[in-house]
This record gives sequence, structure tokens and C-alpha cells, in this order.
Amino acid sequence: MDAKELFENNCLPLCWLEDEENFSPPRKDLHTLLAELEDIKNRIDELTSKEWVLAKRMKFHQEGFSTH
Repeated sequence: MDAKELFENNCLPLCWLEDEENFSPPRKDLHTLLAELEDIKNRIDELTSKEWVLAKRMKFHQEGFSTH
């Protein structure tokens, strides 16, 4: 059984139970976190812009060239 199957079956490897201290994620400094947050915000802005363009194209596709 590979790691993915274990995860999907809600099974944890026994080594995870041995020492909880080894499993805390590494902490990032404030500068790194703020940079990552800015990247996320920029990606959201890009996706919002693409969504708007796609909505306009869809409207044009559905309505065609007719201007009432």
C-alpha cells in the first residue's frame, strides 16, 4: 500500500506517532508570509480579470452581433 492509499484510508504511518515535535511545520518569517500573501492577491486579481473577460465573451457568444 503506497502513501496515497494510506492517506485515502485515513491511516497514518506508525513513525508519526513516535515524536510529535518532529512534525511541526517550519515557521516562516513575516517578510516571507507577506510576500506570499501579495502573490496570492495578485493571482486572485488575475483570475478575476480573466473571469470578467470570459463572461463578456460568453455574453457576446450567446447574444451574437445583434444590438437592440
